[in-house]
Parts: sequence; structure tokens; C-alpha cells
Amino acid sequence: MAEGVPGLIAKDQGQSELASVQDFREANGSSGEDTEPHSASVWRYAHASRAHAVIDAADYFALMREAMMRARQRIFLIGWDFDTRILIGGGRRWWNLPRRRISPARLGPFIVWLATRRKKLDIRVLKWNFGAFKAIFRGSMMLDLLRWWRHPRIVFKLDSAHPLGCSHHQKIAVIDDRFAVCGGIDMAGDRWDTPEHLDDDPRRRKPGSKKLYGPWHDCTMLLEGEAARVLGDFGRKRWEQARGKPFAPCKPQESSPWPSRIEAEFRDVEIGIARTRSHFAEAREVREVEALFLEHIARAKRFIYFENQYFSSRKIAEAIAQRMAEADPPEIVLINPQSSDGWLEQTAMDGARVRLVRAIEQVDHKRRFSVWHPFTAGGNPIYVHSKLTIVDDEILRIGSANLNNRSMGLDSECDVFIDCARPGNGHCGDPIRRLRISLLAEHCGIPPEQVAELIDQHGSMAGMIAAAPKDGKTVRAFVPHELTEAEQALADNEVLDPERPEEMLSFYRKGLFRSRFLRRPGK
Repeated sequence: MAEGVPGLIAKDQGQSELASVQDFREANGSSGEDTEPHSASVWRYAHASRAHAVIDAADYFALMREAMMRARQRIFLIGWDFDTRILIGGGRRWWNLPRRRISPARLGPFIVWLATRRKKLDIRVLKWNFGAFKAIFRGSMMLDLLRWWRHPRIVFKLDSAHPLGCSHHQKIAVIDDRFAVCGGIDMAGDRWDTPEHLDDDPRRRKPGSKKLYGPWHDCTMLLEGEAARVLGDFGRKRWEQARGKPFAPCKPQESSPWPSRIEAEFRDVEIGIARTRSHFAEAREVREVEALFLEHIARAKRFIYFENQYFSSRKIAEAIAQRMAEADPPEIVLINPQSSDGWLEQTAMDGARVRLVRAIEQVDHKRRFSVWHPFTAGGNPIYVHSKLTIVDDEILRIGSANLNNRSMGLDSECDVFIDCARPGNGHCGDPIRRLRISLLAEHCGIPPEQVAELIDQHGSMAGMIAAAPKDGKTVRAFVPHELTEAEQALADNEVLDPERPEEMLSFYRKGLFRSRFLRRPGK
């Protein structure tokens, strides 16, 4: 999606945005100054002068490079993981180091190069503390971190402000409090890929290794304006919770770090923000992500299109089961990886997916719920890491939250969304529909026009997927496999995927099938 028509930035962009923010606030009756939740499902609403969904990390890394090059005051990166060895676009490699005017290609040296040349630039990185030991095994990353630590304007901090067993899972970047990114893409070593998801792409190689990793699908959202400032406030609060020294917001500026080659899909829109946070120290529990998912599932009239890494959340499955039991349920399509990444995740999540899908099948009398896996033209599974939801082409939601229990109440998460029903957002339906069609086209390996034709012909996304040609990239239906008794017990008791921190070390849990809406398969 990032290869669109090059965008044009007006000379008076700063002034026009300031006016549009004020107009937006007056139209919506909001000053934008409140910090309390609007509801149990939304933390804040904020205006964005521009917003754009970026699909797959090849575009994202290149766009982040350009945005950071445009930074004037601060670059603030918040994430689950960072690998300083990744390549983030063009630039010089180690073999032409003397060309000092050309920025380095690797993230670690690039950050140092940028901080050294921008004497007023403040760079801060906040990373989940548990994954810190990985740096020991990442070769030159330890040297990069040492250079960061020695630089007076780079602060690298590990976030341990969470209960035992929780992770800091948000993926946020804020530049100058004018431009922000929120989504599912980590700046990690096995994330880079293109929408083509080619077999054996030689560029898809982990840093410091000759071994290729598999195809990887992901997404994130670019934001400009007040929404970026709000995410900057959010990030600073998290920094302080992680025992970082407080620092001031950026000063207002007219220039924007928005990448010049991106023509935004959305302009002058209201962005909603939802979070998950466990109770820790003085910070209260927040479960907005879960509440918002339940609202969106209940609201759907025609369909829901999900892309997500997991499907193991009890609450989400219950909400879907309730909808499937209706006389005329909406269609719900979930694009999922064939299996989770890593044996621990497979143990915790894949068994629960089997149990939940089979439980939903018991009430899905119209067969309107389906789970699918994308594959390359050569038949290799594409790992789906994106966390995206589209409801009736009226809601677009992108963030860090998975459809698992951890994201509902254990790990720290942040999702952003655009809702056409909100005042001022009525013009967003067409670009949301185009995005959904383009994603289905990417997965099925066919043009968007053909996707639209097949949906009209078959009356559903599932019918379109099943009828799509099978001579290239394909999407295959999920087929639940038989679980052993031990696997069933692990899944049913939410082992390794608890709903709250206090359940992490508990030997008794009520488990997946604790409500009357979701019956244990076979009963």
C-alpha cells in the first residue's frame, strides 16, 4: 500500500492543519484536553490530518527511514523488540563507510549517524525488558547498544513496568509529536517482506545469518497531527511508569515528518485509541481493547474481516458464537497463520484455536464463520502477524492486540481505529473497502478487480476465496486436527495464555468454556 502515488505536501500544511483541528474539535464538542476514558472501550479520540495503512514491513522500514530523516526535535520508539542490525532502506553499507554524508543502512549506526548530525535531536527507545538477553546472541547489536549508551542524545531504556509473565507488546513510534505509527510491525530481524511474499526471497534473511526466514505478512498505521501528539503523551507516561526521567512534549511545529511519497488514504479523520494494561504499582488495569472488540463484533451487520496472529481468546469466541447463533448472522472471515511461530506459542495458542473453532461450529448453523491460511505460489505458508479488523467497510482497526487472552488483559497493547459512524468520518468508507479488497487480492494472488467480481458473484468473502484461482498464491481453509487429551487440557485451561496476571501461576482456572454461550465441543 505504500507504493501509491507520491504525495504532495502543501506549503501551508501546518496552518491548514491547525485550523482543521480546531474545526474538528468544535464540530465534535471536544476540547481534546481530557485524559479520562470516553468509555470502557476507548481511551481517547483525536484528530488526524492524515492517516494511512502500511502493508508489510518492506514499505514500513523504508518509510520510517524517511520519516526519521525528517525529524527535527525527537524520535521516540516504543516496542516489543528492536534489532539494531536490520536494514531500513537505502544507505551505505560497511564497505563504503568513508562516505560520511550518506546515512548508514543498518538501524543501529543510522540512529547514531542521525543523532550526531542533528545537534538538537533527542532520540529515545523503550523496549520490553524480558527480550533484552537476545542482544547477547545478536553479534554487532551489543556494539550498537554501547554506541547508543555513550551518545549524549540517545536514551535506550528497558521496560519492566509490568507484572511477572506480562510483556510490553505495543509497537509505537512518535516523531516530533507530529507524526506517529501504531500497529503490529516490530523493528525486528525477521519482519521484512513485500506484499508479493515470494518463495525463497534472498532479501528475506535474518541479520548475521545465511538462512532465509519464511514469508511474513504484517501491517501498521501512519498518523499525522493531534493523534500523534496524543500518542506522544501516551508514550511519555509509559516512559515514566518504566522509571524513566520525565521529559517535555515537543514544541509545536509546522513541518511534518510525513513521508513525501505517501498519498494518504484518509484525510481529516477522527482516530480512536484503545489500550490494554495490567494493574501494576499505581497504574490501574485497562481492558479497552477487549471491550472494543466485543462492541465491534456486536455491531457488525454484514461482515467482519480479521487478520490476526492468534485465535484463542475466550471472550472473542463467545461473542462470535453469539452472533453465529442468530437467525441471520454476519459473515466473519479470519486470516490466520497455519501454525503459531515457536513451540511455546503452538502449545498455548494452536490447541485453543482448534477447541474454539469447533465450539463455534456447533452454533454456526449458516456456516458464516471461517478461518483461512495464506500460502505462497510455491505452497509455503505465509506467517500472518498483522492485527487488523474491518467491519462492514465502516470500521478499520489496526494495532498490536492479538485475538488471544494475553492481549485482552495481560500484555500492554495499543490499537487505533477509524469509525465511519463518528462525526466527520463519513468519507472513510470507500478507502476502507479498497483496503479490504486489496488485502484479499494480496492473499489470493489476483487483481483487486477480480476480487470484487468474485465477491459479487458468490455473495461472500469465503465464497470468493474458495472460487479464486489456485495456480499462484492461495488461501486454504483451516482444518482442525485431533488433539490429544493433554493438548485439550492445556487449551481448555488457558495454560500459557491467561486472562489476567494473577492467573499466570495459578493451577486452577475456569478455562475456555466457562460461559453458557460457548459449549465444550462434543457436549
